[in-house]
Amino acid sequence: MKITFRTRKLEREYRKSAMATKAYGVQVAQKYIQRINIMKHVRNIDELAGLPGLRCHPLKGDRQSQFAVNLTGYYRLIFTLHGEALEIVNIEEVSKHYGD
Repeated sequence: MKITFRTRKLEREYRKSAMATKAYGVQVAQKYIQRINIMKHVRNIDELAGLPGLRCHPLKGDRQSQFAVNLTGYYRLIFTLHGEALEIVNIEEVSKHYGD
C-alpha cells in the first residue's frame, strides 16, 4: 500500500521519531511508526485486519469511511483507504480513544 498523510506534521512525526516521541511519548511513537511500516508492506485491508494485535476495524458514525488500528490501550491510528484496489492509505490522526 502507498501511504499518504493528512498533514505535514503527521508525516514529519513518522519520518523523525524524536518528533513523534515529543508529541505522543515513547511507546505510542514507536507503535505509530511500526504500524505505518506494517501498512506499507501489506497487500490489502483484509491482510492488515488478519494480523494479530492490530485490531484493525472500520469506524462508525461520523467516521464511517475510516478505519483504526490500535497503538496502545488508549491510542489508535485512524486512516482512510483510497482507490478500488485499496492501494492508498491516508493517515488521518493519532487519537486518544477513551479520553483522560
